[in-house]
Amino acid sequence: MKILCVGDIVGEPGRRAFRALVPPLRDAGDFGAVVVNAENAAGGRGITAAIADELFAAGADAITLGDHTWDQKDAAAFLSREKRAVRPANYSAQCPGRGWTVVSSPVGRFAVVNLLGRVFMNPVDNPFTAVDGLLGGAVPRDVPVVVDFHAEATSEKIAMGWYLDGRVAAVFGTHTHVPTADAKVLPKGTGYITDVGMTGPEVSVIGREVAPVLTKFTTDMPAKFEVAKGRVALEGCVFDIDAATKRCRSVRQVRLLLD
Repeated sequence: MKILCVGDIVGEPGRRAFRALVPPLRDAGDFGAVVVNAENAAGGRGITAAIADELFAAGADAITLGDHTWDQKDAAAFLSREKRAVRPANYSAQCPGRGWTVVSSPVGRFAVVNLLGRVFMNPVDNPFTAVDGLLGGAVPRDVPVVVDFHAEATSEKIAMGWYLDGRVAAVFGTHTHVPTADAKVLPKGTGYITDVGMTGPEVSVIGREVAPVLTKFTTDMPAKFEVAKGRVALEGCVFDIDAATKRCRSVRQVRLLLD
């Protein structure tokens, strides 16, 4: 069971790269299922139902989100009805949508859990407690479980990897838009990477035009951060999971460019 987990899609350039690069690789057998973080897919902030449909049509089996979940006005209604898209499970139970789902893919069934970090982020429920509740209750244990931990602090992400080692098949970090060099299989069989990176403009500051970001940093004056243009990078990881043992056999980082 090879699952491609794709880093944060940023705006139209990121969606274009996903549409162009993922289908031929999937057809070639590089992987059999796709999980994509799309919380920046709508102009860099949030997601819409139309954009989700676009990503599903291009090969996404499940969509995960993060701290920009509610930035688009139709997000609540969309997440209430679309079971293939999940928002962080440690949002309030009163929020629309769900924090996990089960995917039926050509390579088999697996569960996807979405969590949001708390360090340097807006207040949410404890992600460690939240995932304990899911794994001890609602999430089925007869299928491999893949966790997207959308968090800022590397320490919090690494801690989550160790916390879930042997309990889930894979933990991949999102949010910082910069891929880390620590992809590995942990001792008890959980595939792990601190951050898979982003799918967005290569010449940018985490997906945004360089000039206004430099203006902000050098002058402290407000600036509008538009999604950058030009060549696009698709970044992610392929987790090779043994469906019988529900453990990861290998992790391979992916970085592809589209002019």
